[in-house]
Amino acid sequence: QVQLVESGGGLVQAGDSLRLSCAASGRTSSISATGWLRQVPGKEREFVAAISWSSGNTAYADSAKGRFAVSRDKAKNTVYLQMNSLKPEDTAVYYCAVPNKGWGPWVQSGHNYDYWGQGTQVTVSS
Repeated sequence: QVQLVESGGGLVQAGDSLRLSCAASGRTSSISATGWLRQVPGKEREFVAAISWSSGNTAYADSAKGRFAVSRDKAKNTVYLQMNSLKPEDTAVYYCAVPNKGWGPWVQSGHNYDYWGQGTQVTVSS
């Protein structure tokens, strides 16, 4: 089993930055990739970004490219999502999750994740 705990969300103004953290525990040796996804009420969870633990390769949704950056600290079993130039449309609950098939193009679908954190709220005011 893998446990994931997100932190770092909050209320910010448009144009501000936030850094989210996702700390993993349990069978961390089984984690080959981690993704960030977000959800607003009434909508499906939306892929934001993902990172491969071994290679450091990353993937981003078009909405995140150029503004968000995902990184990992292997020693701390933690993945980060640096979010810059935040917009009101970035308002959502942000989740980190572990894909069920490791790293690959499937990480860009919210349906391909097994373990999820509890989520952290990000609210961007205009």
